[in-house]
Amino acid sequence: MTPRRPRPEPVQVVKQRRDAALRALVDGVPYIRFLGISFDRRGDELTATMAYDEKLIGNPLLPALHGGATAAFLEVTAIIELSWSYLWEDIESGRIDPADIDARHLPRLPKTIDFTVDYLRSGLPRDAYARARVNRSGRRYASVHVEAWQDNRARPFAQATGHFLMPPPREAEGA
Repeated sequence: MTPRRPRPEPVQVVKQRRDAALRALVDGVPYIRFLGISFDRRGDELTATMAYDEKLIGNPLLPALHGGATAAFLEVTAIIELSWSYLWEDIESGRIDPADIDARHLPRLPKTIDFTVDYLRSGLPRDAYARARVNRSGRRYASVHVEAWQDNRARPFAQATGHFLMPPPREAEGA
């Protein structure tokens, strides 16, 4: 007699677990809330949104988004994408319970080694969107590319490449 395969989890349970894990990851960084950044998840793909706010304007004469707000938006997007990509497997396997992820039990985030921003055009006073792509991720270092756009994804207003120091595996943290 062949062993029975376990029944797959209902899709709603899987979706709730993924959303709870992402929410806990993002809510653990107060600066993300301050900037008004949120993340939309479709499967394992994340899109960041920085909602327009008057405090994000750097040059009121144009008006244009502040370069520091743009750089922070890109860096936050890269860090959350990188964290999500290495947590994804643990979340899916059940090794990490989203209920255990909160501000006190947040997995360690990657640390920025360097981050280079290319400002391609002025950021307009409206919502901005960004997606990051992990180019390389090893045990110690990772490289991520990020693009931000507003009205048309094919016309980014800024892009960045960053290198990050990866946190040690969860087992090694207690050693």
